[in-house]
Amino acid sequence: MKKYKLTKNEKLVFGRILHQIKAIKDFSDVKKGELGGWIRGESNLSQDGDCWIYEDAAVCEDAKISGDAKISDNAEVYNNARVFGNAVVYDYAVVSDNAVVFGNARVSGYARVYDDVEVSGDAVVSGDAVVSCDAVVTGHAVVTGHALVSGNALVSGNAIISGHAGDI
Repeated sequence: MKKYKLTKNEKLVFGRILHQIKAIKDFSDVKKGELGGWIRGESNLSQDGDCWIYEDAAVCEDAKISGDAKISDNAEVYNNARVFGNAVVYDYAVVSDNAVVFGNARVSGYARVYDDVEVSGDAVVSGDAVVSCDAVVTGHAVVTGHALVSGNALVSGNAIISGHAGDI
């Protein structure tokens, strides 16, 4: 049974028309009739699990949200990105370009995760951090501040990478 439907509410994001979603049954913390975020089509958000797109969050192109993942606030997920498991993307964070975020991972703030990146486990990417170019952030690792993790880098275990403007 479906858990949401597309409404007639539309907005233009990245030159594409997105439709607002509306819950058609209660699940997780979502109530029947509640308006959600914005998607291009049903392929962006699974009808299974407790996954949901809240508020002004947008998911478009070939991005997919599934499992119990949550996308909220003004977050954006696009360009073949995948968010699943219990992962959460929120604030003004962006996940794009074949990136995958899963497990209990969190991406927040103004963080950017793109270019075939994996963020998994209990990892956190926050602040103005950028994770790109085949990097992996996993375990209980934290990438925050103005940190840049790129180029096949692996950040794992309990590592904390924190950068600040002017460090370079």
